[in-house]
Amino acid sequence: MTKVHGTGVYDFKRHRVAEYPVEFADKPETKSPHSSSLPSSITLSEIQRDQLTRIAAANWLKSGGSKPNKPFDPQLVKEIYETELTVKSEGKSQRKTVPLQRVMILEVSQYLENYLWPNFDAETATYEHVMSMILMVNEKFRENVAAWTCFYDRKDVFTGFLERVLRLKEGRELTIAEKTNYLVFMINAFQSLEDEIVRENVLRLASLRSWHSLSYGRFQMELCLNPDLIKKWQRMIKKESDDAKKLGVNPDPLSSLEVNFLRNLIEEFLEVLDHKVFTQKHSVSEDDELNAANIFEEVYDTSILYCERFMEFLIDLLSQLPTRRYLRPLVADVAVVSKCHLSALYRHEKGKLFAQLVDLLQFYENFEINDHVGTQLTDDEVLQSHYDRFQSFQLLAFKKIPKLRELALANVGSIHKRADLSKKLSVLSPQELKDLVCSKLKLVSKEDPWSDRVDFLIEVMISFFEKHQSQKEAINALPLYPNEQIMWDESVVPSINYSGEGCLALPKLNLQFLTLHDYLLRNFNLFRLESTYEIREDIQEAIPHLLAYINNEGETAFRGWSRMAVPVKEFKITKVKQPNIGEVKPASVTAKITYSISSYKSIVRSEWDALKEHDVLFLLSISPSFKPLNAEEEAKASVPQRLGLQYVRGCEIIEICDEEGVLMNDFSGRIKREEWKPPKGELRTVSVALDAAQYHMDVTDIAEKGADDVYGTFNVLMRRKPKENNFKAILESIRDLMNEYCIVPDWLHKIFLGYGHPSAAQWTNMPDLLETVNFKDTFLNADHLKESFSNYQVCFVDSDGRENLDPRPPFRIKLPRSFKSDSHALLGNGRSDTGFNDANVVDTSVEKEKLIVEAYIPPDPGPYPQDQPKQNFVRFTPTQIGAIISGIQPGLTMVVGPPGTGKTDTAVQILNVLYHNCPSQRTLIITHSNQALNDLFEKIMERDVPARYLLRLGQGEQELATDLDFSRQGRVNAMLVRRLELLSEVERLARSLQLPEDVGYTCETAGYFWLLHVYSRWEQFLDACAGNEDKPAFVQDHFPFKELFSNTPQAVFTGQSFEKDMRAAQGCFHHLKTMFQELEECRAFELLKSTADRANYLMTKQAKIVAMTCTHAALKRKDFLQLGFKYDNLLMEESAQILEIETFIPMLLQRQEDGYARLKRCILIGDHHQLPPVVKNMAFQKYSHMDQSLFTRFVRLGIPYIELNAQGRARPSIAQLYNWRYRDLGDLPSVKEEAIFHRANAGFSYDYQLVDVPDYHGRGESAPSPWFYQNEGEAEYVVSVYIYMRLLGYPANKISILTTTMVTTVDKFQGQQNDFILLSLVRTRFVGHLRDVRRLVVAMSRARLGLYVFCRLSLFEQCYELQPTFQRLLQRPDHLALNLNEGTSFTERHVDDIGHPCLVSGVEEMANIVFGRIDQLQQASLCLSILSSPLFSNLAFSVSSALFNNINSFLLQQPQEARAMYQYMTYSEQFVGTPEEQNSEHNPISSNQAMEVDRAVAENCGTNNNVHENNGQEAKEDADGIANGQDGALPSEDEPNTENDTQVGADDENMVP
Repeated sequence: MTKVHGTGVYDFKRHRVAEYPVEFADKPETKSPHSSSLPSSITLSEIQRDQLTRIAAANWLKSGGSKPNKPFDPQLVKEIYETELTVKSEGKSQRKTVPLQRVMILEVSQYLENYLWPNFDAETATYEHVMSMILMVNEKFRENVAAWTCFYDRKDVFTGFLERVLRLKEGRELTIAEKTNYLVFMINAFQSLEDEIVRENVLRLASLRSWHSLSYGRFQMELCLNPDLIKKWQRMIKKESDDAKKLGVNPDPLSSLEVNFLRNLIEEFLEVLDHKVFTQKHSVSEDDELNAANIFEEVYDTSILYCERFMEFLIDLLSQLPTRRYLRPLVADVAVVSKCHLSALYRHEKGKLFAQLVDLLQFYENFEINDHVGTQLTDDEVLQSHYDRFQSFQLLAFKKIPKLRELALANVGSIHKRADLSKKLSVLSPQELKDLVCSKLKLVSKEDPWSDRVDFLIEVMISFFEKHQSQKEAINALPLYPNEQIMWDESVVPSINYSGEGCLALPKLNLQFLTLHDYLLRNFNLFRLESTYEIREDIQEAIPHLLAYINNEGETAFRGWSRMAVPVKEFKITKVKQPNIGEVKPASVTAKITYSISSYKSIVRSEWDALKEHDVLFLLSISPSFKPLNAEEEAKASVPQRLGLQYVRGCEIIEICDEEGVLMNDFSGRIKREEWKPPKGELRTVSVALDAAQYHMDVTDIAEKGADDVYGTFNVLMRRKPKENNFKAILESIRDLMNEYCIVPDWLHKIFLGYGHPSAAQWTNMPDLLETVNFKDTFLNADHLKESFSNYQVCFVDSDGRENLDPRPPFRIKLPRSFKSDSHALLGNGRSDTGFNDANVVDTSVEKEKLIVEAYIPPDPGPYPQDQPKQNFVRFTPTQIGAIISGIQPGLTMVVGPPGTGKTDTAVQILNVLYHNCPSQRTLIITHSNQALNDLFEKIMERDVPARYLLRLGQGEQELATDLDFSRQGRVNAMLVRRLELLSEVERLARSLQLPEDVGYTCETAGYFWLLHVYSRWEQFLDACAGNEDKPAFVQDHFPFKELFSNTPQAVFTGQSFEKDMRAAQGCFHHLKTMFQELEECRAFELLKSTADRANYLMTKQAKIVAMTCTHAALKRKDFLQLGFKYDNLLMEESAQILEIETFIPMLLQRQEDGYARLKRCILIGDHHQLPPVVKNMAFQKYSHMDQSLFTRFVRLGIPYIELNAQGRARPSIAQLYNWRYRDLGDLPSVKEEAIFHRANAGFSYDYQLVDVPDYHGRGESAPSPWFYQNEGEAEYVVSVYIYMRLLGYPANKISILTTTMVTTVDKFQGQQNDFILLSLVRTRFVGHLRDVRRLVVAMSRARLGLYVFCRLSLFEQCYELQPTFQRLLQRPDHLALNLNEGTSFTERHVDDIGHPCLVSGVEEMANIVFGRIDQLQQASLCLSILSSPLFSNLAFSVSSALFNNINSFLLQQPQEARAMYQYMTYSEQFVGTPEEQNSEHNPISSNQAMEVDRAVAENCGTNNNVHENNGQEAKEDADGIANGQDGALPSEDEPNTENDTQVGADDENMVP
């Protein structure tokens, strides 16, 4: 049986990688007015010249596979720490805790892996040794590479290391910077609970034992609130006592490390907060009216960073249940939140981020959850708890505190607000207040030094008794559109150059969530902020083009124009509806905006006129300064100040009218299609819906604070690209889910939140299994089935139970119940609950379990060719069979599909088998991109699933490579056409039976005809056949519908065998039955008259398999709910590339039935070793882990998955460059046996090679603008090799040029493939985000036959994460090896025969070789058109149509080389094409352009974008070629990352995300 994997030790590693700029510590900062604001980055040459590199080379740096033999020197570690890793001075404005450049050099040199860790001994290691390891681990987390990997080889020692870390502060005072570094390490450790070695050591710090450090009053309160813990506490005390007796000591829990660890950290933090943030501090009370900024002389930024990091640490502890359960009482006992609220830093201008983090900590401290049960509290339960708590307080006050009699008798609603409660408590003296809080209520300890402060005691009381706004109320009051305040708040929406050194006031998406509401809330906030960042970038791009200025009248005017923004002629609010019951915001706010498109050319006008209902626009208020800012002012000014931007408000289009008031782009049916006319005039008036929540906030500020009237100042209207502007619909979907009692299926709920047993949702643990499964055409023959179940003794039987000696498919398999205990599940994270044996290893000493397989004869489908079912021809591997079995059973199925392993084929067969075994169930298919969805859909159409049951929703349907229309409208039309065809068949049947033809008038009359005449005749025929089985011709003579089937291609009956004729008769009846069944399904389309009703019926009732993208699912969720859309199964392709929330929403596109979720199966297919979802803002990606998909999180949690283990894309040698990343990735027989994989690449000695590219014209990598990298040398080299290949005759569409410097190259090529890949790694200064192993896997796995990597060898060979790949690459020469004696693209040379290699010394020699080839062609007297063509100088050429018509006969007279080249050129369709294509191919590449390899070649050669756009069709043609016995590409996988992203913008081509 198949092997099922969990994470295991080496399976999942963190690899979210990005490059961060590094400031030079030893260089003064100099900035010219026009220079980039980004600091310089560390370069390779600086690393090589650096003293640390020399020390590394002498002591630990591996060179040539071995490292120096010098003995370990603890003094060297101490010197490096003190001189290189310690911040020299903690100045007041010094915010760095480590010299980052020095840490990076040490990390690159593998200081941790090769020196610190191998020589670590827990007993003898020095303080500097431990701190150095802490810094190295922190740096790995900052760069988002695997941090714990190197520790796995000595797990026992790692426990000692963590013990040393926990005791590091004993007897030693750390500096603030060291405390911060220590704290960052603990944050990273608690964020890595999926790692077994980390989890076991850090979770003991969050155990029940920590309650020993609680104050006695808080301890009593917690046990009273949780009586179940009393017994657990008593058992723990007894165990501690017994353990102490065994050791012969007195039990002293307070001396234990885990008891005091967090308490000591909190007290240390409070000491820093109170005394080390400011140089001079006066006592501050609640009555102080002085500005906090004036009370203090100086602020220590390092201390502020420490305080911010500590808040992050506490937030992390309280936002995941395993640590929250016992540590929240500890945080409440010390009253951390109240003390922070009263701190000077909370109110200081430099404490803005700290204050936001404190508020986030308060939110999680009061989160609506039962900590010990883990269940979410409903709003009613939270409210009841609040009233009960307040009532108890009032009762106490009434009995014990006479001064509070008024408070005791007041109703709760009048006193549970902060101001009212504070006023009531002010009547108590300080001592009475302390007695109330510390003795009677026991909220804080009497020994707390803050307990003498009245403001602190009142703050504690208020925070405990105040009514907090419910989460639902808060989220509903939040505007969905961002405004100018949040857009440029760097602590919530950071710039792209976030370095990872500080923390942010953002939620994190890690392993676990407290409740579904917590999950949705975090995703809501992050998605909203990511959208805000993108909108901010669009505003900053569009507004400067308008050239705003102040005219003579003192009003804002515009000199320029912008494609995406237009000045507003008039804006007025037209209607404000009354609030709904229970709300304060208006029900809706509508406005009208008038603007002119007169200044635009036709193409831009058409874009503005294409605006439609539900599109989102932004209203901007621009007011530039009267005088332009000088250089100094501009440097200090914020972005809004430089733009003159005052306000930003979002709105949604209701309708748009032209100058005459005629509706444009109306989709409601008010304007008939034939009555539509082009818009008139140049003025447009658009009616919009404003955000009611934002409007309420604005008018409240106007009324209460005298703020400006925002809505009277708008003067610019901005639009966005439609594909990027769907954020509002997704945010609304998330908010709607938060307002519902959203039910995830019970079998998935705990796992979804990150709790429960990882294998609980695996199919073997689910009820209601399909015990007998009809596998239809899954198995090609009996041997194929036996191979798939090698661990079983397969027994074939007939339908009557007798042994079948000649079994043939199809097969039914009875899955035994014992299958449950034989799942071979390795859960990962050290939690395997069953013995694990390799599925491929068979223990011959144990008798195999029997597997009963029924080889049945399917009924005759019918006499016509179209009746024959479509067949599968893919020979699935045993692992794929395991995935299919798991997918058709209830529960959660996860399939990891490495490159080229047939994920799509597996998914399609799951759908096929599922349809035939559960025909009444409906399945929803979700992918991330339209390309992937179309690939999947096209393959489903090739299976035995009727086309009438397939439906494709969304905008990409038109790209399907099929003549059939699978959109809603297309399916409706197809059903109506089919109805007419079937009714005509009914009329023909009636004629054959000599009955009136009007029975075929409608589907209803046809139904009656079926019952009265057709079915009755069949029953009579069956009765007549009974007892006449001995008459061979009886069926032929008595079959009632013989005349109808007289037009079959072959005679239906032979008259020679009763059995054969009877089977044929049953096939004919099956044909009739299917025909009338289809008519019954068409009946609804007769009754429903409107197209919309018919389409909705088709989607909600008729279709069995509905496909859409995740974006479409989120956009249309509300519509699906209103229509009553239902489905039983969810299959998600590309699930490792889909954001968490975009995976979650498709699970809830239907309403629950009687409180239960209908979803029975969830099948996730993806590859977490390839690239994750695209998140544009680096801070959300790195700090909040927003790029973590649900699929990846499930893998980290240890949920079992099936990993496909045979690739059929690349040569086995090329596959070895990346198959080390997978558990057991082998090769399909096709890549070992087919001739194309045995032949060498003509002109090249090797099928893959790394080519070292030195500096070109004295330069390597350069960055003409921030985050834009180019490498002229590699670009010239790659282009020369491309020309060389083209001159040999390689078709252009078989070559792809890729780079790794941006998301739009390697990242967008994920899921695609080509025969030959020329890969430029670009970077020569720092490895950058290629350290992300996932990007390396994608880059190395795109090629089928040839991969040539151009890079700076000295940079990449030392990169620890990339070692397995680069060690294999370096086994071959690092100079390009060519076989110059091969003149065409075909060779009989074997791939292992390197021929007569010529090693190319560099770019110049490669160029000379190319020009030499060109000279040979010229000397061969090729025709003048080809000689003068710009092909040879500009990478492309064209031939006149006249020459093209006569060229074949001409070339017969030319040398073989020229003929071969021309034939390949013709094959790749380079001679003919549209003028647009030819023009794009003629553009020359200058040396300045060449480094933009992917764009230049895409535009000039048609290689890259051509592959993007045509890869699916090419793959289909190639697959057809293989089917016909030709060489060709295997089918491509699916295109990732966006729905229709094939066009790359020129401005952001090489931008690092």
